Amino acid sequence: MRELVEHLARCHKLDATALGQLLRSAVAEDDVLQLLRDTAVRTARQQFGLGVYVRGLIELSSFCRCDCLYCGLRRSNRTAERYRLSSEEVMECCREGYALGFRTFVLQGGEDGTHTDTWLRELISKIRATYPDVAITLSLGERSEESYKTLKEAGANRYLLRHEAANEELYASLHPSSKGLQHRLDCLAALKRCGYQTGMGMMIGVKGQTIEHIVEDLLLIERMQPEMVGIGPFLPHRATPLGEEPAGELRLTLATIAIVRLMLPHALLPSTTALATLTPRGRLEGILSGANVVMPNLSPTSVRAKYAIYENKASWGKEAAEGIAALNSELETIGYHIDFSRGDYQP
Repeated sequence: MRELVEHLARCHKLDATALGQLLRSAVAEDDVLQLLRDTAVRTARQQFGLGVYVRGLIELSSFCRCDCLYCGLRRSNRTAERYRLSSEEVMECCREGYALGFRTFVLQGGEDGTHTDTWLRELISKIRATYPDVAITLSLGERSEESYKTLKEAGANRYLLRHEAANEELYASLHPSSKGLQHRLDCLAALKRCGYQTGMGMMIGVKGQTIEHIVEDLLLIERMQPEMVGIGPFLPHRATPLGEEPAGELRLTLATIAIVRLMLPHALLPSTTALATLTPRGRLEGILSGANVVMPNLSPTSVRAKYAIYENKASWGKEAAEGIAALNSELETIGYHIDFSRGDYQP
């Protein structure tokens, strides 16, 4: 396994067989997982030093037209608490975040039909005019290429659109009412054409997923060369069809993050809220696997619990923007510190 890890660190790619072997060994053997993570951390430190970029997460809306089987925001969940932030509320989140030192805002939401190009263009333009030095990241699902272009011209810099599953059958099983995997991949290609720093990614441990599926994901990521990759464990929500399924495995999640770091040394890899929800040390464990971004929650406290893709989401304390000092203290326990710069992708 050492030869495979060294080859991956040197050449930034492995074939499907080798990736499968490495994942299985990392899950089963402590020394292999530690070697993989240590190599990923060394690679991340060479690129980014000991700073961890922070992004202020603003969750615009819990309304969603989609019906994904794993998501608590799915349109069929009649128990979900729905809300929409007004433009004024979003600007207030930005004002508070900027004062705290944030220089990247992430506007995330369900695929809400009221988020028209006109509404979003006006909002993004207002943020850009008020805070010209910030990066604006969007995570608003599948839209037309013309829409992506409009929002880019308004001032957006980055767009997160997880591919969710590179295997067509697995994708279809999780998104039965969607336009399909190829449409999702077409959206990612459109984002790249529009000039966004583009993010993709997937859950680890969702029902039906195998090591072979994760290998397909990794090969797709290697081919598409995204600037950002979001990887976190599957976490169930009881009001969904997958509500009784077990959560994703921590070891497999950390191994996957580490492999992506070695594939894409310059990429921006968040240590996700899902990791922090899975285990109290999850945020730190992600960073100690090669991640270099965290996204504390800037949303109004009155709505944070309502944006429930999964249950028991960590959005308070060190996961909240107002807990930034506590987050920095936690990072210092493993030798890291917060980096408040925009943290743009630097190949």
